[in-house]
Amino acid sequence: MKSARVHVVVITAVMAIVVGAVSLNARGSRVQTTQSKPESIVKPVVSISDTKPATNTAFVAAAEQNASLRNDLTWTFGGKQQHGWYLYDSLIGQTLKTNDQPITNDFAAALALWQRRTGVSSNGVLDEDTLMALVSLWQGNRLKDRTPANPDQLLTAPVSDFYDPERLIELRQVERKTYAAYKEMVTAAIADPTLELDHVGRDELAASEQYFKIISAFRSREYQEELRRKQPNAGSAGLAVNSPHFTGRALDLYVGGDPVDTRDSNRAIQVKTPAYQWLVRNAERFGFRPYFYEPWHWEYVR
Repeated sequence: MKSARVHVVVITAVMAIVVGAVSLNARGSRVQTTQSKPESIVKPVVSISDTKPATNTAFVAAAEQNASLRNDLTWTFGGKQQHGWYLYDSLIGQTLKTNDQPITNDFAAALALWQRRTGVSSNGVLDEDTLMALVSLWQGNRLKDRTPANPDQLLTAPVSDFYDPERLIELRQVERKTYAAYKEMVTAAIADPTLELDHVGRDELAASEQYFKIISAFRSREYQEELRRKQPNAGSAGLAVNSPHFTGRALDLYVGGDPVDTRDSNRAIQVKTPAYQWLVRNAERFGFRPYFYEPWHWEYVR
């Protein structure tokens, strides 16, 4: 009996030791878990808007100057005095790769980045020096080789592609590759639901549709001289002596307003149309570059 009691005491003691060890181990595990808890992978994020005040503050004065210069800057092009750069808002924004409005601080900041890359004083102000740098870039992107087209380089496009449904057959000639690129571009424009273009096929505009129709393509030197005689005040910006139309690779496209009127009031209408703004964003994909001064004029440069 005494032996049995001894056994019970021993067993009880052993169990107490075991329970204590388990409890100690559990507490140690909890401590270890707390100490080695991995750092959260979610990091605090500073939103873009949180970083803008510093940028905006830096370019407040530049934005104020741009608001004035946009309408009042005096400069010369094509032998004529020009006023402001508001007519080129879309082209400028595309060049700077910004959608910011041209009188905002963020636009001035984007301009400063472009100025820095271009070597112009990077103050965010679109003054005459910066505008001339932009014009130089745009003009430099235009068609370089203006050798007149040979007859075998030209095709006669159907009258359905032209703004004037009665345009004479000899005035419907287009350089072959240029015409193919134009049709690809029209196909893309038709497919864009935001333009709501009337069409009768995937690459054919309806007779009732005017936008994107060709106003003028290939011109002979003789025909260009005739135009210059009829418009003696057009100046070199309006009717070039060595016109890219001689190549058959320049297209005047209808983008609104009076088709080819260079008055500021008319161009102000044209640069606001969805057709023109679509061309600014997309024409380069198809090989076309703009003549900045004429919203309707696009040149195939590939």
